[in-house]
Amino acid sequence: MSRDGYEVVIGLEVHTHLATESKLFSPAPVRYGDPPNHDVSPVDLALPGVLPVLNEQVIDLAIRFGLAIHGEVNRRSIFARKNYFYPDLPKGYQISQFEEPVIIGGYVEINPGDDGSRRIGLTRAHLEEDAGKSIHDAAVAGADDSLIDLNRAGVPLLEIVSEPDLRSSEEAGAYLRALRSILRYIGVSHGDMEKGQFRCDANVSLRPRGEEQLGTRTETKNINSFSNVEAAIDAEVERQAEILDDGGDVVQATMAFDPVTRRTRVLRLKENSDDYRYFPDPDLVPLVISEAQIEQVRGSLPELPAAKRVRFQEDHGLAEGDAAILTASRMLADFYEEAVGATSQSATTVAKWVLRDLLRALKIRECEIEDAKVTPASLAALIDLVEAGRLTVKSAQELVAELVAEGGDPVALMSERGLEAVSDAGLIGSAVDEAIDAHPEVVSSFQEGDQKAINFLMGRVMQKTQGKANPGRVRELLLEKLS
Repeated sequence: MSRDGYEVVIGLEVHTHLATESKLFSPAPVRYGDPPNHDVSPVDLALPGVLPVLNEQVIDLAIRFGLAIHGEVNRRSIFARKNYFYPDLPKGYQISQFEEPVIIGGYVEINPGDDGSRRIGLTRAHLEEDAGKSIHDAAVAGADDSLIDLNRAGVPLLEIVSEPDLRSSEEAGAYLRALRSILRYIGVSHGDMEKGQFRCDANVSLRPRGEEQLGTRTETKNINSFSNVEAAIDAEVERQAEILDDGGDVVQATMAFDPVTRRTRVLRLKENSDDYRYFPDPDLVPLVISEAQIEQVRGSLPELPAAKRVRFQEDHGLAEGDAAILTASRMLADFYEEAVGATSQSATTVAKWVLRDLLRALKIRECEIEDAKVTPASLAALIDLVEAGRLTVKSAQELVAELVAEGGDPVALMSERGLEAVSDAGLIGSAVDEAIDAHPEVVSSFQEGDQKAINFLMGRVMQKTQGKANPGRVRELLLEKLS
């Protein structure tokens, strides 16, 4: 039948670390990069006689997420014990939520392509504690050994489960990016994938096109980048399609994805919820959330990405694609708006400099806008210099990179580097005369109707003036002399 004969059905489970200073049930700090087993407490180690105490901050963060994705905040939810035995789980169980999660329903809006936006439903979002980290790296643990780091044990997680509404790896990637953007916008999670703060399990199944009954699904665990999620889904779809084409049956299993071979493999037969023997944790009372607390959190929510994108299009006159890029990060969106407020130039002009030059400089330095030294006011001042004719675009683009790396005052930098644009008609006029005299064939081409020929002459003039001539004045003088 081949892959085209099947409909792909995908549901994603995302585990995101909540942005707290301490763990879910213990006072141990949440830090990244500390030496192994330094950020632990007796509660994390499950020493005899210890009891869990709920971190109140996680409740507000869960409510924030529930409101942001238009879900229902459960007024009463239950913590349960999920029982399984693994070396990085000292208690022999994980405190999670099962039958009564803190958030039910909701949706995330995605724009995966040219087909317009659509909503991906959410089943639930529940609180749970993270497990420790098993290290199997031979260079660290030795060829035959594994090591355990419990710094991560007990870090608060929000597990976000989508409905099986996704139909391609591209949609899955769009959903994950949109979800991460929301989490970062509202301050619920930093979502740093390199630190394991945003991890994804992908449930994939196939069914013949036109059928409604779902096929047998597999779950690919702990995928740590957007590109790997998309690649893992594509690989699993190919694997299942081959099995079904050969007349076989897909077996429900937990899978692993190898980013080197770009293939999935079976880790173990999939467990069901019965295997975990869930039951309410006797050490924790039910979590009860009041309407007053929900309304208090609602009042503190910032403008969300989708609403900001629409506003940028309507108020600032931006194209949909440009608005989407600018609102993908709350820090970048705020930077852009502050820069717009700091200059008399148009919002579209500022957007052009942010999208073209600022983002390029950030990419070269491999840093985010919040880590750069450039400020909205300094970028606005730089744009003003260009629009006033005091600085050429080329010189300004060079200064953008310097502002990102070192910061500073654009006016002072322009003076120190001797970059101020030459507008003197006499100086520019002599360079224009030299260019015309040196290239009579180009002049003839222009006078015969080749309008592009003037760009060549402009290039020669800019070269003679070391890029300092005001381009508008150069074009003006060239047209004057050539006509």
